[in-house]
Amino acid sequence: MKILIVEDFKRMRTAIKKLLEQVADEFMECEDGSQSLDAYSNFNPDWVLMDISMDGMDGIQATVEIKRRFCDARILIVTEYNDPRLRAAAEEAGAYGYFLKEDLAALKKFLLQQNPT
Repeated sequence: MKILIVEDFKRMRTAIKKLLEQVADEFMECEDGSQSLDAYSNFNPDWVLMDISMDGMDGIQATVEIKRRFCDARILIVTEYNDPRLRAAAEEAGAYGYFLKEDLAALKKFLLQQNPT
């Protein structure tokens, strides 16, 4: 499984990679939404893990743009914001799921279910 991590904080990107080592074979990292557009095109990931709050293009905007260009893209929002309005905006943008950073174990469980090998 190939995972693109779009997260502005390096420590969080590292933590996500460490947690998902058993789930994914390959990772690519970006610091903001605008970088994720080229990264998606070049890496062709199975899943994108997208933060919401980032400088430049935020995660909702990036999700809209990736989905516009690549309708089959599977994007999971990974955020610290437990906000129903943001969850609804992410869903409307085309995100496949919404996970909180405080419960990354739920994210790992979800991805393991998607790729049970």
